[in-house]
Amino acid sequence: MEIVKAYPSDSAEPEAKRRERKLLMGNEAIAYGALESGVAFATGYPGTPSTEVVETIAHLHPEVFAEWAPNEKVALEEAAGVAYTGLRALVTMKCVGLNVAADPLMSLAYSGVEGGLVILVADDPGPHTSQTEQDDRYYGKLSLLPVLEPADPQEAHDMVKYAFELSERYKVPIIFRTTTRVNHTTADVEVGEFVELRRKPIFKKDIQRYVRASMEGNRRRHKWLNETLVKIEEEFNEMPFNWIEGKKDARIGIIVEGVPYSYVREVLPEVRGNFKILKLSTPHPLPRKLIIDFLKGVDHAIVIEEGAPFLEGEVKVAAYEAGLNVPIYGKRTGYLPLEGELNPNLVRNALLRLIGEEGKTYEKPEEVVYAEKLAPARPPVMCPGCPHRGSYRAALDALRDLKLGRYKIPIHGDIGCYALSLLPPLEAIWTEYVMGASISLANGQSVVMDKKIIATIGDSTFFHNGIPPLIDAVYKNLNVLVMILDNRTTAMTGHQPHPGSGGSETGRKFNEIDIKALVSALGIKYVRTVDPYDLKQTREAIKEAMKVEGPAVIIARRECVIPVIRRGEIGEIPLVVEDKCTGCKACILLTGCPALVYNPETRKVMIDELLCTGCGVCNQTCPFDAIKFPSEIE
Repeated sequence: MEIVKAYPSDSAEPEAKRRERKLLMGNEAIAYGALESGVAFATGYPGTPSTEVVETIAHLHPEVFAEWAPNEKVALEEAAGVAYTGLRALVTMKCVGLNVAADPLMSLAYSGVEGGLVILVADDPGPHTSQTEQDDRYYGKLSLLPVLEPADPQEAHDMVKYAFELSERYKVPIIFRTTTRVNHTTADVEVGEFVELRRKPIFKKDIQRYVRASMEGNRRRHKWLNETLVKIEEEFNEMPFNWIEGKKDARIGIIVEGVPYSYVREVLPEVRGNFKILKLSTPHPLPRKLIIDFLKGVDHAIVIEEGAPFLEGEVKVAAYEAGLNVPIYGKRTGYLPLEGELNPNLVRNALLRLIGEEGKTYEKPEEVVYAEKLAPARPPVMCPGCPHRGSYRAALDALRDLKLGRYKIPIHGDIGCYALSLLPPLEAIWTEYVMGASISLANGQSVVMDKKIIATIGDSTFFHNGIPPLIDAVYKNLNVLVMILDNRTTAMTGHQPHPGSGGSETGRKFNEIDIKALVSALGIKYVRTVDPYDLKQTREAIKEAMKVEGPAVIIARRECVIPVIRRGEIGEIPLVVEDKCTGCKACILLTGCPALVYNPETRKVMIDELLCTGCGVCNQTCPFDAIKFPSEIE
């Protein structure tokens, strides 16, 4: 796409002269908006549903530095460094990622920025792929930073451009809150030309602004931030992404934020009520004048929002302070659920209840509300050939050989594909908490339980937040076994590179961090690298490590099988020797591999050649030596 040049002397950002419509996912639309804003730096940590933004920027415009950081804290700090120089920067993360970045977020609010800085945080009502249904709008109130929320992909595209302008106009970072249905919805989006802002990065020394040890400076910056919020609130009262629609004489108000606006528009024709709508995109600071003027014209109102009843609470406070006695309903009053994701049926039924027709609640048969209503549960499983299957199988077998039993020694899990080991038949991990917590939990339990505790953590998660607790294990000589499951990628979010893989998103050449060298440099005496496809090797290493006093590390290194499949490099597909197969299902019960299928007619196990990747783990579990590679049979 053609790039429009813009210079520092330009009085305003150049409007794209050429517009076109594209079918885009919400995250792709946000990426286009950022590139049309002249973003110079984009970073973050992969996390569904936010991941595709950085990937799209890297693909569309590799000249922009769009690369992943080890974690969200580092990402935000690096982006802040860029924004201090007057260039525009974007940071992306999923909902829980802002917890990791919260420390710099608070101080960054005081220092402010020179170039536009947008912090995209993708909340996950449901949740679909997250530990919690955390609502990150509260971080806006905590940090005193503005929060914007789009309702659909087109608005996400347009609003992120506004966010960069807003950030530069008031010199504050902007929290850009999305939810899963905006991030991963696909729609027609009108986009323009990419913009390149030819600004020279300049960073001016300003102690009171940038040094938080300056107490007097902190008080002044706090006052500046409060005053800035007042100005932004005034702008939000008139900004184009907030509007009122419906009949002027309507007496029932709907205040709606984000993707539920689409649900309201969809169901209103079916609900006979005299409604008017206030569509909001600015939960913080709240445009109180706009809201009060709206409430003055209605008899009662309902607040519809994804996540916690944040907006509902803010609206009620605003109404109380203005002396309005307008009943306001929503999640706090039971009209909508406090948990889970909203959908058109929930919104329809809430509106029917609001007008006194709750007896007419219904669900359209053609609407898919929850998949489990229409189909049997199909829990996710590890892929055929996943190296984590071998790691956990070997760990359980090692505990058996040591007569420790799977229910005597805790095996802590972490965030990643390997969390699927919680499911039958492995049922290996006891916990899966937050990034890096497997090691921290093991550290604590090793102190009080007087036994060696096992922590399992992926390579990307290890770099994200696993190194500090491992340092603590070495420092305190804690009796833990840390298994680093090194599959050479950040697999669960789509195979993004990380420091241990040496890859980059844009093709730049980066250095590869050697996990074994890093771990050994900490002073850990037992460090061993194994191939998790080799169950015996891995099992024996675990048995040795369990006998070591103090911390021990095993690096189970084998590339994720999906890139291997894509390169067409899968191994030899094994066969079931029917004369030897007794139908005992040991291979299935010990591995849970989807490529192994029991045939009730023949009472034998079959191998699905379309799924099998030739990892060879199953033939190591067969007690009758009934699974062979063709080369072994010949």
